[in-house]
Amino acid sequence: MTALSRALILATALLGASSAVPSPTQKVIAPTAERIETNAKHSNKLRGSDEIDLILQTPTDFHPDTFYKAHTSTKESIACHRKSGAAGVYGAETSDCDSPISLVNATFDWIADNLQDQLDFVIWTGDSARHDSDEKIPRTKSQVIGTNKLLAHKFAETFVHGMKIPVIPTFGNNDILPHNILLPGPNNWLDTFTKIWKKFIPEVQRHSFDHGGWFYVEVIPQKLAVFSLNTLYFFDRNAGIDDCTRHSEPGFQQMEWLRIHLDMFRENGMKAIFMGHVPPARTDSKQNWDETCWQKYTLWLRQYRDVIVGAVYGHMNIDHFMLQDTKEINFKKMTVDWAKTHAIEKRSHQASWEDEEFGIASASDYLHELRTHWAKLPNLVSKLPALEVEDDDEVELDEEYDYDEDEDLEAESSKKKKKDGKKGKKKKKKNPLEKLGGKWAERYQLSMIGPSIVPNYFPTIRVIEYNITGLEDHVTWADALDNPDLFSDAGAADLFNLNDEEEDILELDAGGYETESKKKKKKKKKKKGGKKKKQKPNFEVPDAPSKSSPPGPAYSPQPLTFTGYTQYYANLTWLNNDMTEKDEAHVGPERWREGMHEGKSPKHNKPNPRDFEFEVEYSTFDDERYKLKDLTVKNMVHLAYRIGKNKKKSKKGKSKAINEAEWMDGGDFEVELGEWDDEDEDWDDDEEEEDSDDESESEDDESEDDEVETDKKKGKKKGGKDKKKKKKKQHKKHAKNKVWMEFLRRAFVSTIPRDELKKYAVDEGGVYIVGDVEEQEQVVLDEL
Repeated sequence: MTALSRALILATALLGASSAVPSPTQKVIAPTAERIETNAKHSNKLRGSDEIDLILQTPTDFHPDTFYKAHTSTKESIACHRKSGAAGVYGAETSDCDSPISLVNATFDWIADNLQDQLDFVIWTGDSARHDSDEKIPRTKSQVIGTNKLLAHKFAETFVHGMKIPVIPTFGNNDILPHNILLPGPNNWLDTFTKIWKKFIPEVQRHSFDHGGWFYVEVIPQKLAVFSLNTLYFFDRNAGIDDCTRHSEPGFQQMEWLRIHLDMFRENGMKAIFMGHVPPARTDSKQNWDETCWQKYTLWLRQYRDVIVGAVYGHMNIDHFMLQDTKEINFKKMTVDWAKTHAIEKRSHQASWEDEEFGIASASDYLHELRTHWAKLPNLVSKLPALEVEDDDEVELDEEYDYDEDEDLEAESSKKKKKDGKKGKKKKKKNPLEKLGGKWAERYQLSMIGPSIVPNYFPTIRVIEYNITGLEDHVTWADALDNPDLFSDAGAADLFNLNDEEEDILELDAGGYETESKKKKKKKKKKKGGKKKKQKPNFEVPDAPSKSSPPGPAYSPQPLTFTGYTQYYANLTWLNNDMTEKDEAHVGPERWREGMHEGKSPKHNKPNPRDFEFEVEYSTFDDERYKLKDLTVKNMVHLAYRIGKNKKKSKKGKSKAINEAEWMDGGDFEVELGEWDDEDEDWDDDEEEEDSDDESESEDDESEDDEVETDKKKGKKKGGKDKKKKKKKQHKKHAKNKVWMEFLRRAFVSTIPRDELKKYAVDEGGVYIVGDVEEQEQVVLDEL
């Protein structure tokens, strides 16, 4: 029996390679040599650790383009296909051109040379065909299938044949024609991918895949499985489906398939990782999923939080994460009536949508919306990481904080609490962490979104590590290939395939969807005669974990918990070796991005690229900004809190005191009069400005601000004070949320120069979150 491999931080593999060349110091990115050295030290330390981790990899959104040509134009409608321009051999970074085949080959070659024997399984999140961005070369079915076959061959050749590890694929919205639209299965596209992914889909899962494009793989037999979700059946822009409320809809059937399997996993003590292409983004400017599907998915993750390890997605090309809030679960939005009411509105939106891809400006708006949500996180979040409860105290905490599953899910739970209070019941002492769902922050769920291979920014690979303490000698996927009985679904193919049950799902009426525990509770309520009968949902609500069950791996550190990840990127400006100037890249907000080098001429008539290498952009294991002990939800909620928090100003313009927990964070804010530390020199080495011209400009700004004041005298007084304030503060710096700035920089894979990035770090209302705040704008803020 082959033992599971030991984990190493993958910078070691990079240093052990023949020629890992750090990029030269540029304004576009920070030097990486120090990061690589730090990661090497961490990997050496981990080798002797008793707590052993394993590694998985998440490459996403390759978008290979067989028509790509080096030194062609990146302009819109040309898309690096013809004319002369700055497109590099490995891709046109920061543009909307797709990936050349040379980038695909170089990526797999680098993985084979540097990550071999380090990975346990590979998550491949789709979009393996080019965009339809050139009217002269429209996409065809044969092209889409051809590049998907190419990628499948590369994955099989690199991992399945050579390393004997499982690859779990899913398709993206560009892997079908027309893009975004996938009709309910069985259909020709699902049949095609069944054949393309024959090596990746377990035989007992092929019926499920042919029916709906979903399946799972036991990556650690009888312990851990990765569920490949067909997110196109949740996708709001898929005009071929409706919602997740009707029994005939594939989205409804996929959720039922999940429910049945997750129940089995819970019974057998197995855990699950979710993966898919389109993530469940849900903000004002970006709603990826149909609302009924988002509601059910969030409910499912809540009820199976003892089973699910984590969720990994692609599609959006930017490096970030999102939190689903279970307080937003609403049963009314899971009904057929609600879906019908909103169907017309949805169709009108679909008709007006153009392309789902979004540029820098819209991505920045989306990230600001995430930050706005995170700014509302309860202040107690700051105490979560420090809350280490001993076993004796844990029982007391649980007794104080009775987390009632059904009560929290009921739409009228708040009314019930008020009613109970009026009865004169003795009030239970509230746990201060109730708003977070307890000390593990179980109110929230985490989705991780990895940036892409396609160089809309820089190509990236993410390697996630997870805890396998106690599983070091467990049977592997490769072992089970030779002995299929080692898989949990062996001998139960019909049950796991759900051939009969999937058909039954279509015939079940609303009355058939109640678990035994729900029936018992209902009988109890009937005896009391208390509650008005509510409309039954037309689906079975999954049971929550028993109250005696410990938190799952997503919430509490334990075997299979995600411990961290290392983010690799390929600096194509350096690798393409085409540009002579040390340019500060300009990445504009335009819908089509021509990239940082558009309009420039390559320094060589013929391409002369450097040897291809990925570098470490950052690693959460030694990250001095994020400071993540692991990727449990409570730590990610705390990170979101730090990203979202903003240092307030009092009416007098003085900084409000920062509480002790915030100071213990290690200084997320640069205090107004403080000096920059070494970490921030790269952000602020050119900030010593404010000459006499600034003073004259500020006087003009003051007159404009005076017009806002309804009281002219008051405005004049403020203007006078502002002038004095201006003179005093010319060389002073204002509070900056350094964690938010780092989050924004990493979202765009270090491609946006700092001065440009500061513009995107500004809220819509003119509120500067980072960078120097111009005096006139700061005065307005102070008055707010």
